[in-house]
Amino acid sequence: MIYIFFLLNLLILIIFGWDKRLAVKHKKRIPENTLLGLAFIGGTAGAVLGMLIFRHKISKRSFLLKLGMIIIIQFFLFILYKDYL
Repeated sequence: MIYIFFLLNLLILIIFGWDKRLAVKHKKRIPENTLLGLAFIGGTAGAVLGMLIFRHKISKRSFLLKLGMIIIIQFFLFILYKDYL
């Protein structure tokens, strides 16, 4: 299970880097909903690291608020279901 979590977050970190590269080159970008959806399914750590390492999406307030809500939802889901993990 931990390997899947690690690989998912590594993949999302790479996707954030790729989207930053596309942004710099003014190419067609990865939709924000895709980035947020990947974070929601368990890639929050990779998303946050991608934002910090690549300095990507850090000044976009709406994206930060949505990611913050995802983190809060995941925290409460973890608290509710921690006995089942």
